[in-house]
Amino acid sequence: MKISRKTFLKQSGITAAALSLMPEILFAGTKQTKIGLQLYSLRDFLPKDVNSVLSKVKASGYEEVETYGYSAKGGFWGLTMQQMAGILTDNGLVSPSGHYNTDELFARDNYDELKYAIDAAKTLNQQYLVIPYLQEGIRKTAADFKRIVERINKAAELCQAAGLKLAYHNHDFEFITVEGTHLYKELLEGTGNNVVFELDLYWAVRAGFNPIELFQQHPKRFALVHVKDMDKQSPKLNTEIGSGSIDFKPIIKAAKANGVVHFYVEQENFKIDAFKSIGQSATYMRQNLLI
Repeated sequence: MKISRKTFLKQSGITAAALSLMPEILFAGTKQTKIGLQLYSLRDFLPKDVNSVLSKVKASGYEEVETYGYSAKGGFWGLTMQQMAGILTDNGLVSPSGHYNTDELFARDNYDELKYAIDAAKTLNQQYLVIPYLQEGIRKTAADFKRIVERINKAAELCQAAGLKLAYHNHDFEFITVEGTHLYKELLEGTGNNVVFELDLYWAVRAGFNPIELFQQHPKRFALVHVKDMDKQSPKLNTEIGSGSIDFKPIIKAAKANGVVHFYVEQENFKIDAFKSIGQSATYMRQNLLI
């Protein structure tokens, strides 16, 4: 059927206008999950020049970062929380979550440190305040586990009142059986839905647990993960994502299917230049995992 030039231009104009107003129609289904970096990976560099390091993080292919290291006295490596927020914005980065020290909460049932952390998280527009670690002395018995769960539930209420979610990041000790149970089981079963989990995939695998089973058994409880690969020759060491022994493809697929929304590369030790390493990991994540 022959279409007149006038009709063609009219129809083309309508289509172009519609796409300019609603580009998501054209690109529906192509949105890619953002790649994040846990800044602890660059702890040897950050205190020297935060702005320069974050500029390199952005250039390495990251859009999100997870902070660490804040204190009420020292801020972020000498920067106030407002200054840190400004540097993130200047470098085109967002920070959905941060690791904040909570030792006072668990050692002395003191919530002041948590309240300072809430202020910092809010200033950075974070949605998740993450408990990064529990000191060994407070997690020795099953009774200790119950006490930890109680304080986490109370902390979660304070975070919720401030518009935040409390998250818990694991190592391997949470999976060690003590008196017929283990801490991770107690945390998953004893906390409410206002507590979510950031599963460190490396530590879970190293502890002998299957991340896919954890996601499937506890859907929607995991909102964040640390993507950290295991060196093939030395399992106690990390390596670039895709170069180690962990098969991430089925794990990431299961994570996305069960509610995980933030994926942070983390590497605690390097055999090559740190910035080359994080760039290599970001490329692998983009091309192979978050597609």
